[in-house]
Formats: sequence, C-alpha cells, structure tokens
Amino acid sequence: MEELLRVDHINKSFSGVSALQDVKFDLKAGEVHALLGENGAGKSTLMKIISGVYSRDSGDMFVKGRNITHDLTPHSAQGLGIGIIHQELNLCPHLTVAENIFLNREFSGVGGVLNKKKQNQEAKQYLNQLNLNIDPATPTNRLPVSKQQMVEICKTLSMNVNIVIMDEPTSALTEKEIEDLFAVIALLKQQGKGIIYISHRLEELSRIVDRVTILRDGKYVNTLNFAETSLPEIISFMVGRSLTEKFPRIETKAGAKVLEVKNLSSPHGVGVKNVSFDLYKGEILAFAGLMGAGRTETVRAISGADKMSAGEVFLNGKPVKIKSPKDAIDKGLFCAPEDRKRDGLCVRMTLAENITLPNLDFVSKFGVIINRIESEKSKEMVNSLKIKTPGVTQYVRNLSGGNQQKVVVGKWLMRNAHVVIFDEPTRGIDVASKIEIYNIINDLKRNGIGVMFVSSELPEILGMSDRVIVMCNGKITKELVTRDTNQEEILHYATQY
Repeated sequence: MEELLRVDHINKSFSGVSALQDVKFDLKAGEVHALLGENGAGKSTLMKIISGVYSRDSGDMFVKGRNITHDLTPHSAQGLGIGIIHQELNLCPHLTVAENIFLNREFSGVGGVLNKKKQNQEAKQYLNQLNLNIDPATPTNRLPVSKQQMVEICKTLSMNVNIVIMDEPTSALTEKEIEDLFAVIALLKQQGKGIIYISHRLEELSRIVDRVTILRDGKYVNTLNFAETSLPEIISFMVGRSLTEKFPRIETKAGAKVLEVKNLSSPHGVGVKNVSFDLYKGEILAFAGLMGAGRTETVRAISGADKMSAGEVFLNGKPVKIKSPKDAIDKGLFCAPEDRKRDGLCVRMTLAENITLPNLDFVSKFGVIINRIESEKSKEMVNSLKIKTPGVTQYVRNLSGGNQQKVVVGKWLMRNAHVVIFDEPTRGIDVASKIEIYNIINDLKRNGIGVMFVSSELPEILGMSDRVIVMCNGKITKELVTRDTNQEEILHYATQY
C-alpha cells in the first residue's frame, strides 16, 4: 500500500515541558491506524502538528514521499490533503449546519453573492452519507452535542482529503450514529484514504482498525498489527503495567435515604416528566438510556442548572428548593456536568483558580484570596487525584481531557458533600484515568456519600453501580438492581417508548 504520511523524530515542548520526544508514526492508503495512549501521552499534540495547528520543534514529516520542511498551517495542511476532526467541537454555534460545513469555502453565485440553495444542497449530500436527517439551514446551536459532532465529521469529509484524523469521533455519539460513522470509514478505506483514529473506547478497535501505534508520556512505545495483538497487551503498553481490574467495584452497605425526588418535570432539552426516585448514603445509582432519554435533563434540574416545572426534592428527609446551582452547592449537592469545558471549567484560568473558584471561603480572608493557601489547597488536590500538570499555575485549557475531568471533580471534593452527581464522568478519557475516576467515586461511596452518575457505556454502569434507573423519552421505564441485570435487559427498557 502507498505510504500517505510518515513522521520521524518529532519533538515538541510547551514552556519547557516536553510533550513529544523522538516520536514516529506512519499511515498507508486504505488503512485505519489507531493512535493510542493515556491522556497526556501526546496523541492530540502529534495530530495537531500533522494538521498544522502546532509547529514541531524538530523532526521530519513526509506526505506521499514529499519532505515537508516548513511549518504547516491548518490551511496548508488541508492543501496537502490532511483533515482533522477535533475531539473538542470546533463549530460556530450561530451559523447554520451548511455554513459550518463550508466555512471559508462558501458557494458563490453570480457577482460573488452567496448561493445558499446550492450550498444547502451540497451539505445535504454529506449529511445523507451519515444518515443524518438534519435540515442544513438549522442553526448549529439548536442541535444536541451528538449531532454537532456528526456535523464536525461532515465538515472534514467535505474537504475531500486523503488523510483523515479522527480524534475521539464517537465520544458523544449514539450507537446508531457510531454504526453510520463506521460505514463511512469503510467507504473511505475502499477509496484509498488513510484514517488516523484516536479513541479511548478500546472495544471499538476490533471493528475498524488495521494497526495501532502506542505513545506513553510523550514517547513512542510500539506499533502493532491489531489482528496479532490483544486488548490487555495494548493496555499494558499504554500504561506501562498490567491493569487487572477494569471496574474496581467495592461492596458497602447503603445507609439512610439521602435524596428523594418526587414527580420531577422539566421542559428543558428533551424534557422530563414525572420522574421519581430515591438515593441512599453510600450508594451508587446509575442512569442509563439512549441519547435524548432525559438523563442529563434530570440531573441538571436536580442540581439547579435547569428550572423544574413541577416536583419536589428532599435532602436528608427535608424538603429543599433548588433554583440555581448555588442553591445546590450551599445544600451539599454537587454536579460534575457532561460538557466539562462549557459548564464545568473556566479554561482560560489556572488549575488553582478552577479548583478554588467554588471554595473561595476556604482560601480567603476578609474577601481577599490568600495566594499561599490557594496554592497549598490546589497542590493537595493535584496530588490526591494524580493530575498530570507542570504546576497549579498551568492554564486548564492546556491540560489533557482526563486531567481536565479530574479538575472538575477536584473542586467539589474540597467541600462537605451529601450528594455528588457525575454526568458522563469518563467520556473521552483513557483507561487508566477512568480507573482513577472510579476510585474517586468509590471513595465517596465508602465515606457514605450518595453518588449518581449518567453514562452511555453499559459496561461501566454494570461494573460500578448498585442500582440502575433506565430512562426513555423523558420518563423512567424501569429501576433495576445491577447485580441482577445485564446489558440486554437495560437496552430493552431503554427503548420502551
């Protein structure tokens, strides 16, 4: 097969901290080559160098045998046939779907006037490839995250590139959308295009991947033919050790009822209707369902992010009124949201500032922040959660996805919690970081705190929870005891419209 891309001896540092050290990678026509590693291993950094977002400090890059001696820009990389689907959405929310797909490549008619009709027609063709029933004239901010991710994929496919970089493309997609994406990947392979695939969902790899290259701590580890290896071997290369237990479940006896929700309704999003459930101290309660089932809307209403139109909430047996996230925080009910960058972090602030933002009373006197105390408290949390960072003054936007998620969790662990809610806590993070998040959840459970979490990964739900609330179309369709159920039963009730 023709070699589309090769990089050798790539080095990259940020503020004196090495991100990539002597890394190599190659891609052939008609193959899917997975790039794997823990968060912070350097995967996204390498892809940003290849796609022109970052410049390399040193090293060689060849595209179809041509030595690329100059630094690329995203535009020049596209000219070389390189396109990237970023892990974080890179869309203009107030533009339409078609306008986002063809941004800077607009369809001009007579006199240079935008030909919206033709542009929408062309956009519809790419949407149809992914079986997306979306009006191209729809403003992108009206779409759920999963559909926005699919628009991001359409945008890259429309560039007619030969090298397609997919950075966590399925992290926000439903099972149906993943199947549609894999069908497109198979078509791209037939067309001789090369695909670089980054994913922490290792179970996906067997369906699409030909080779895997593994990075660890910014260094090249190994390249393997996927058919000749196993997932445990890949994980061992990724983390430098064997992970014997994927879900570190602990068994504890649940205590008294800590949270009671009665007849909750909320009009936001897909809307939730007459949702009722209980949560006990030292219990992990999972919420399962397909995309649009109402899981996120439920936890947002409970935590004050969205308004309730009806219903009652009781905390430790007492009725509480939660009209805002501040009300929830004051009462000891905390939520780590689904979209960590939009709702859980201030990415232009430092790690220390993010961790202490909801805890200013712990690090200030007479309304003035004491920098020494802020730094000490933040360092304690960094060490406790094993956050990989050069220091607490590092800007959160420069951290990997898994470390950002730990920051979201860390800021709540400083406070006295009764209930902690996690919405997709392990989305887009590596297997070792997942286990660290699971251990945090277990620590909360061990300390008698009630834990709720929303997850789209059924193995995670079965591996970590005590009970499962299954939702569909904004309603609870079934409550199950985890040890007595399985994936098939959960999916059965998740489709009971």
